[in-house]
Amino acid sequence: MEILIAIMIGILYAAGIYMILRRSLVKLIIGIILFGNGANLLIFLLGRITKGAPPIIPENSEVFLEAYADPVPQALILTAIVISFGLQSFAIILVRRAHKVVKTDDLDEMNATDEDS
Repeated sequence: MEILIAIMIGILYAAGIYMILRRSLVKLIIGIILFGNGANLLIFLLGRITKGAPPIIPENSEVFLEAYADPVPQALILTAIVISFGLQSFAIILVRRAHKVVKTDDLDEMNATDEDS
């Protein structure tokens, strides 16, 4: 299972970098989304995939007696999802505004428009 997730992380990173290097701003945002999802899966994989009980110690013991799910990677991924959602929303609004002003989403045409001003 971990090998499949590692392959999926590689695919998401590769697709994200490919999309980021394209000339379109919409593809840039899609690349950032793919890259962020790959990073979230990487954090999830580094936290080890464990089927276990919640990390709550019973009243009659002082240590965990069985395997438990580590809550730290889950909390990090949840925080990363919220931050990436905010970043994506901001980037979408910026691209929309840039398209409204310049009438294109091609980075080369935007650069040429900037030089003409």
